[in-house]
Order: sequence, then C-alpha cells, then structure tokens
Amino acid sequence: MIVVMKGGCTKEEINTVVCRIEEYGLKAHVSQGVEHTIIGILGQIFPELQDRMELLPGVEEVIPISKPYKLASREFHPQNTVVTINDITIGGDEIVVMAGPCAVETEEQLLTTALAVKASGANILRGGAFKPSTSPYHFRGLGEEGLKLLAKVREETGMPVITEVMTPKDVELVAGYADILQIGARNMQNFILLDEVGKTNKPVMLKRGLSATIQEWLLAAEYILAQGNDQVILCERGIRTFETHTRYTMDVSAIPAIKKVSHLPIIADPSHATGKWYLVTPVALAAIAAGADGLMVEVHPNPDLALKDGAQSLTFDNFGKLMSQLTPIAQATGRKLAVSGIKASP
Repeated sequence: MIVVMKGGCTKEEINTVVCRIEEYGLKAHVSQGVEHTIIGILGQIFPELQDRMELLPGVEEVIPISKPYKLASREFHPQNTVVTINDITIGGDEIVVMAGPCAVETEEQLLTTALAVKASGANILRGGAFKPSTSPYHFRGLGEEGLKLLAKVREETGMPVITEVMTPKDVELVAGYADILQIGARNMQNFILLDEVGKTNKPVMLKRGLSATIQEWLLAAEYILAQGNDQVILCERGIRTFETHTRYTMDVSAIPAIKKVSHLPIIADPSHATGKWYLVTPVALAAIAAGADGLMVEVHPNPDLALKDGAQSLTFDNFGKLMSQLTPIAQATGRKLAVSGIKASP
C-alpha cells in the first residue's frame, strides 16, 4: 500500500503519516519525487488501514499495491533508481559496460584484459574470484587471492570492480575488495545470502535465475531492498528453455518488461546467455535497443586457453568492434555510452 501526499504538503504532515504507520507496527518508506511524496507501507496490511490513512492531513490518496513485490515496484517508486559507483551511474541516460574475464587466473591475464577493455571504452572490470561450476572438477576460482588481484588491478587502472559472492559468510570478505557485489543466477533465491548483501552499503547486481519468472526475480530483489540496501541492479543473463543450440535463451523482452513494472536498473549479459562468442555482439546490440542500462561481457586475452567459459569470451579485437557498434544503437534510443572520468595510473 502507498500513501500519495498532496503537492506542497509539509514536513510535519509527512512525519505524522510516518508516525501513524509505525504506531500500527508497520514500516514506512518515504520516496520524495518532483511533484509528489509517496510513502510506502510495508508489513501485514489490515482492511481498515486505507480509510484511516486517507483521513490524515496532507494525504491525497491511498493506493493498494497488487504486486507481491513492493519496494521493487514502480508503483512504490515511480522514478528510476540510479546506482552510482564513483563517477559512473547505472540507470540514467548512459549505457555502462562491465567487461573482463570470466575468472581471474593470473595478474598478467587480469591486468592485460583490464587495460584492453578500458581502452575500448569499458567502465567497470568484471572478474570471478569465486566461481560456481556445474562440475566439481572444473576451475572454481582463486578465492581471496583473486580478490587481491582485482583490487591491485583496480589501483593500476582506476576501474571499479564487480565480482561474485557465493555464501553469506563471504559477504564481508568480498565487500572489502569489490565495488559491486554480484549474486549469480544459481544463488538468486539464496535468501540468507540476499539478506546479508542487503545489510551492506555496497551496490548489488542480482542475476536472474536459470528458470526464474520475472516476479520471482523481483521478489529476490525485494529481499535485498527490505534490508535497507536500495542500490540494486538487475541482470538478465538468459533462462533455461527447450532450446539447446545456445547455452540459454536470452529473454530480451524481460528488459522492457522490467522497465515497465520496476524502477531498478537492468543490464544484460549476452555472454552467459548465448555461450558462443559470435552471438555475443548481436545479442548485446539487441539488449541495448530494448532499453538495457548496460552490458556485462566476458573478454579474455586468449579464449582458447581460458580456464572458464572460453567459448563465450570475446578477444580484445572483437570487444573493440562491439564497443564501436554500440554508439549508434545508444544514440537511436536517446542515450550515450558512459565515459569514466577516472584515469589509469601512469
């Protein structure tokens, strides 16, 4: 349920509504827009609440929210959420590109890739220190040593870092190194993990689960938001269907659907969605045309020798070609590619 305040309502009137909500044992979430202030009511709503709220001074109307996710809904928060990392904004009128290797392997591999993707226009360095694998015999990451390498390369290049956290006990460790915490598809409904990242002050990128509906995905985001962390970014990375030619099926339609029902920014991961390097660029362009706020792309200096997901990784040259093709698509949708003001160290 949301309480829409009248234009020009006073601070005292807003505080009165908030206090009354809390008196009923509920939580109030205040969102101040250009024209209206909206107060969301969280908790077990009782039938008489709407009538009682409408009688309070300064209240224009009270609207029940039909969707099970409240904080993630556009009804609750009409304006787009913009997540800021240093001088980079995600969710505004700029398209952000996160790029780097699937897994951190060596310092040379990571630094070489970071310098190459930054030179082509990437804004954020991606790289996995902890890697979930379908098989226990596949490479599973360097762990904390990988985190240290990410932090070192960040210092040398000035690029913020996004990396995955897999367990609740690792949240504090990973948050100490990363600028953005990634929740992978397999952990989308790991609710204890979602609670823990929700308690941090770090931006969180939540990937869609392999077979998750849009509603389930947004309810997972709700766990993070409910803990007080409003810096949530969604990531469409393909879902499991009957099709086997590609690794997964990229749900491009989910991007405008999310934009319609939620205020959260959304990026696309064409690398994991397709599983084939030659499909990454066309799917990436389609995602941006559909309204995605950015991309996450896997890039490796030598994909044939990559320890993880070489088949879906772009070479430096192919990544550069992708970046050159993004500009006209961005312009056609009234946006532009983000340019970081942070310069690499000499």
